Amino acid sequence: MSEETTKSQATVVDDVGTVPAEAFELQLGPSHPAMHGIVKLDTQAEGELVVGMDATIGYLHRGMEKMCEHRTWDQNVVFTDRLNYVSPTLNNAAYCAAVEEHMGITLPDRAVWVRMIVSEMGRVADHLTCVTASAMELGGFTHFFYYIKARELIYFMFEKICGARITTSMSRVGGQAFDLYDGFEKEWREEVEPQIRELIEDGSKLITRNRIFYDRFRHTGELPLDRCISYGMTGPRLRAAGSDLDLRKDAPYWFYDKLDFEVPFGKYGDNYDAYLVRMEEMEQSLRMIDQCLDNLPDGDVMIDDPKVFQPKKKDTYGHIEGLIHHFKHVMEGVKVPEGERYYAVEAPNGELGFYIVSDGSGIPFRVRVRPPCFMNTAALTEMCIGGQIADIVPTFGSINMIGGELER
Repeated sequence: MSEETTKSQATVVDDVGTVPAEAFELQLGPSHPAMHGIVKLDTQAEGELVVGMDATIGYLHRGMEKMCEHRTWDQNVVFTDRLNYVSPTLNNAAYCAAVEEHMGITLPDRAVWVRMIVSEMGRVADHLTCVTASAMELGGFTHFFYYIKARELIYFMFEKICGARITTSMSRVGGQAFDLYDGFEKEWREEVEPQIRELIEDGSKLITRNRIFYDRFRHTGELPLDRCISYGMTGPRLRAAGSDLDLRKDAPYWFYDKLDFEVPFGKYGDNYDAYLVRMEEMEQSLRMIDQCLDNLPDGDVMIDDPKVFQPKKKDTYGHIEGLIHHFKHVMEGVKVPEGERYYAVEAPNGELGFYIVSDGSGIPFRVRVRPPCFMNTAALTEMCIGGQIADIVPTFGSINMIGGELER
């Protein structure tokens, strides 16, 4: 190599080092693994610094709310499973509770306690999935095996209750379609809960004080409390910023006012605080499930009203009245009084609300879902701008975007 060539190359290298970075377009998703195939982030960056971002959604839109206008109130329960398919039991119960509240139905005590048990089980499964998916997307694959095993223990119990692991459809207007199976309490207390606690602890030892995980999560994705409120954020991301808002405490529903539990909250409003909040919420949910089992009475899990719930098979096939009620149930649906109602519960991602409008028939006139992760995704842009490109993945994982509820 000649001396002139060597000198020329050195000059180019020196020049590159002094050239200021220029903004460039970076497209993340929707096929990018960390974007879950659903969201596309139109990102502008200067070097590694994110200076602009637009979050584009709509790649999974299925029109669930519109489809509800063409099916009976009970038939729409199957759509709620697909809203947040990680914790479907909460979606089932919230939708049915909205209808029941509007109809003035009082559920049997056992039905309410069973709803709370399966709802808190769903919350634990949801947080397990969010935490371990976030760790896996940073390269912590070993952690995934621990927490998914814990989640599987819950799903196995769901399957024993209703026959389905994920699309549970456990609730109905008027109560629960499925009671807890014989031996549920013994299995939960002696086998499942101890294993879940052990697996959660093992996973925590892997990442909570792990230097790489900590550095990737602490002070990334920060959003102060006032900005969280302006976006309408709820759930762990709001509590990470310092609020202790929790509908189970602040607007008690079902029998949550009879339970002893704490609402964890953070300080910095960053990804790490959100992680810590979810970890503590799993502990609180396990405490609540034990208390629910302590208070679980005998009795039915469905109101005794054939106009609201389908008669049992023996009544359908053995009595003309039962056959008539069954026929009208299937062909016309439950008759819900004319009017409108909004009902909300504390879902794993925040306030999950159902706004229903009835014209007095057995088919909803309108169903509107208030999905918590929609607000989280709206805030994603502000959470990422000013950070590094590498911070986008943990921040996106921290908001726990669920495509089914994001794009009803």
